[in-house]
Amino acid sequence: MVRLSRLILAHLVTEQGAGEVLRRLSDPFWFQAFGCVLGFDWHSSGLTTTTCGAVKEAVVGMGPELGLYVAGGKGRVSRRTPEEITTACERLGLEPAGLVHASRTAAKVDNAAVQSGHQLYHHVVVFTAAGDWCIVQQGMNAGTRMARRYHWLGEHLADFVDEPHEAVCDDRRGVVLNYVAKESTQAREVATALARGGPAPVLEALERVPELLMARRHEITPFDIDRRYLEKTLLRTYEQAPADFEALLGTEGVGPKTLRALSLVGQLIYGTPTSTRDPARFAFAHGGKDGTPYAVDRPTYEKTIEVLHDALARPAPERAERVDALKRLARFASSTDRSLRASEAVRDLQPGIPLPGDIPRADASGVS
Repeated sequence: MVRLSRLILAHLVTEQGAGEVLRRLSDPFWFQAFGCVLGFDWHSSGLTTTTCGAVKEAVVGMGPELGLYVAGGKGRVSRRTPEEITTACERLGLEPAGLVHASRTAAKVDNAAVQSGHQLYHHVVVFTAAGDWCIVQQGMNAGTRMARRYHWLGEHLADFVDEPHEAVCDDRRGVVLNYVAKESTQAREVATALARGGPAPVLEALERVPELLMARRHEITPFDIDRRYLEKTLLRTYEQAPADFEALLGTEGVGPKTLRALSLVGQLIYGTPTSTRDPARFAFAHGGKDGTPYAVDRPTYEKTIEVLHDALARPAPERAERVDALKRLARFASSTDRSLRASEAVRDLQPGIPLPGDIPRADASGVS
């Protein structure tokens, strides 16, 4: 899987540059299809972690050739992302501060500013020698055991806290606390102002919460708030006086509960509700796993690797012919006359490659 991933990335870089890889990885449809092509379970949350893991392994030692670098991963590895970014940037002579800031801010946004019950456990930054980047991260909802994947693309990012996502993927959508929605602009300003004003106004307002009939979406009572911890956090924001909401997010100790409290008080005092619009716009591909719809056909898988490797290894004129044949195959695959014309494209590439219709399908037991 690492070998096939490396060859696909190499073809993309050769044909369209390293920046195109970032755009593809930030496209939820392409990313899901890429994971399926690599042979991972097509509807499992594990597709995200394994695909990113394969990409990270694929670029090891290939940085100068591909111009791609990967930092982060799953669990404890994700916490080493800033260190891995810094190490790579030192070798490249690239200033790491911008990439580290993007990594930390994206993680803070999806863990605290967008609250859907998902806790991040996977975070990967893919970047180029020019400093361009994309981020793929994923959270798990402990209650539903459902994952939510977040895609970010630096090229399209105008503001870290105003509609920053390239895509958010989740099979379930609902009411969330969404500070980064366009309609939460005023709520962000109010939260920042409250954080700069010291703990007293916020804590006094929260004392009145039991007397109010609040909308269910807030799901907050005095029991949800550790008064001493909140006071300590608000003293810190008072001393540091964050200039804007992005700076507030970056303040140590400011997490989901602090932002929920600020949201509630902002609505109570100023009448500025935070958006509850769910940013998820894409669903994961549905289907089975462990051999469904059919098990990985290893001979065809190996043949694919061989063809891609052979196309890259040939002299430039011959390589161009092979790449053109691959492009024709991609175009033919989406045409209504796929069977006939795909056969012609496959014959251009390598005689004897089995067509999709020739791949043995698994029966109900999952055995070919």
